[in-house]
Amino acid sequence: MIKLQAIGNLGKDCVTNTVNGKNVINFNVAHTEKYRDAQGNQKDKTIWVECAYWTDRTAIAPYLRKGTQVYVEGSPEVRTYTKSDGTTAASLSLRVSSVQLLGNRGDSGGAPQGGGGYTSNAVPMSNNNANTVSEPIDDLPF
Repeated sequence: MIKLQAIGNLGKDCVTNTVNGKNVINFNVAHTEKYRDAQGNQKDKTIWVECAYWTDRTAIAPYLRKGTQVYVEGSPEVRTYTKSDGTTAASLSLRVSSVQLLGNRGDSGGAPQGGGGYTSNAVPMSNNNANTVSEPIDDLPF
């Protein structure tokens, strides 16, 4: 089994869909690293991870908003597709098994916009990690 872990900020609000009767929350996570090139100039390199969280517990979706910092872990999936020029390409995505809310940019909590009073500690624990949401969980207490 291969397991990937990522910490980063959501690039846009999540999208919740139903596929073949199952719920999936799709979102992307970005992490930017700073480095210096050979000439000593500071550069930024952003890595994007496309995430698919297959779960019946969609109560976390309102908290997966643009800018929210999250920790995700899961298994990698490679998808192949045909580009408009007829060539075959591949993309790597993450089939999420666990999501942990770490907060918003410039904010200590993970409340949805317009929300108040939510802190990431309000997410129920599973497998003894605070703020972790993974299957199975009944409902979030908010």
